[in-house]
Amino acid sequence: MASTSIDKELKIPATVTPSHIPSSNHSVSSQEPLDKAAGQSASRGNDADPDTKDLEAAPDQPEKTATPNAQATEFGPPPDGGWEAWLVVAGGFCTIFASFGWINCIGVFQDYYEFHQLSNFSPSTIAWIPSTESFMLFFWGPVAGKMADDLGPRWPLLLGSVLHIFGLMMTSISDKYYQIFLAQSVCSAIGCSFLFYPTIAACGTWFLKHRALAFGIMVSGSSLGGVTLPIMVNHLVVRIGFGWAMRSTAFLLLGLLIFGNLAVKSRLPPARRPISLMDFISPFAEVPFLLLAIGGFFAYFGGFLPFNYIIVQGKAEGMSNNLSGYLVPIVNAASTFGRIIPGHLGDKYGVFNVMIVFTAFGGILCLALWLPAASSAPLIVFAALYGFASGTTLSIIPALVAQISDIRKLGVRNGTLYAFTSFGVLTGSPIAGAIVNNQHGGFSGLKIFGGITLLLSAVFVIFSRTVQVGMKAKVKI
Repeated sequence: MASTSIDKELKIPATVTPSHIPSSNHSVSSQEPLDKAAGQSASRGNDADPDTKDLEAAPDQPEKTATPNAQATEFGPPPDGGWEAWLVVAGGFCTIFASFGWINCIGVFQDYYEFHQLSNFSPSTIAWIPSTESFMLFFWGPVAGKMADDLGPRWPLLLGSVLHIFGLMMTSISDKYYQIFLAQSVCSAIGCSFLFYPTIAACGTWFLKHRALAFGIMVSGSSLGGVTLPIMVNHLVVRIGFGWAMRSTAFLLLGLLIFGNLAVKSRLPPARRPISLMDFISPFAEVPFLLLAIGGFFAYFGGFLPFNYIIVQGKAEGMSNNLSGYLVPIVNAASTFGRIIPGHLGDKYGVFNVMIVFTAFGGILCLALWLPAASSAPLIVFAALYGFASGTTLSIIPALVAQISDIRKLGVRNGTLYAFTSFGVLTGSPIAGAIVNNQHGGFSGLKIFGGITLLLSAVFVIFSRTVQVGMKAKVKI
């Protein structure tokens, strides 16, 4: 937040598009106000009012150029293309396939553990393994993001690769609850976190106009992983056993991570800063960021429920085991297109606008299509349509954070937002499970819960948009 003096000196209106970078003749009097003004201009908008075209520095102090990204300006604008930029996207696709894509397929282990290694534990106890794994992916975001901002993506990616592969190898030789929990839910999942956030931060430095499209292509790796990995693991477990199925998967992911470590890099040099708790707290002092974080919390609070429960409901409605096993791959396959196509629309019409439309669409699908669905056909249609909508909701958030952030702090700000949403990931499924138990196996309450949380997410993103540009519906933001 800028100081009072800077507020008086920089009269930047709030009802403008924040994606435009102001001209170099906007100046402030010192480096400290420069950093503060950059944060303010990123959240309020950057197009100057006709009456405030030239903002002069105080006459008794040296003049310095102020932009939202002083360091980015020093190295030129983002190229928005070129072989280096798209190589980063390709490498990021591989790291996210190996990390978030793996998290998307962990639901297959719930059923397997119930009938094999952990058959003497209740389903609710076993459920803490996949839910904690998802929680760890998001919770360590601030640490991984801060490390990426200060050291660049190389070291956190290397650390994440070692932890993830080591965790999977240890899972392959585990047969006790605590061993599986520590190896799969803690070690491997923390590694996934250190793979995901530095990749997002690095990619953001290479794109501006096509940032949402680049993010969408890169994050679609999680969808492809969510399609192929569960099918692969299910078939390998039958043919070569659980241990070698896990080791074979780990070797495949290791090959992808080697390429990702070599290809992913930031366009900007790391800017080391002292570690301060305020780095993780101060973003919430910005109203657009706070409202976006609350919207993200509700999106993850209910957004994963169809992934976790659609197979269970399919079997309860009489769907065959063979067909019901493909419902989650259908969701993930459709979400691949939902991550790429709306990403392009976000670059054209505004990422906030696209996020609002598709998140509301996902909530409406839960209430209008999933709620009355009681047979195979409507469940399959819902899986495809919801996969497309959720692909947008769950992948476009980094582009929204970049829209209102200093690019040099993108890692820590993305990580901070996702750490906030992690508590929604951790608690959403257990709450939904309690609702199902309370209804003696009925799913209507769960579906209403999921639909309402997604609609609430859209409402809070609308609030964040309104703070930035007012009630103007046709503004690209």
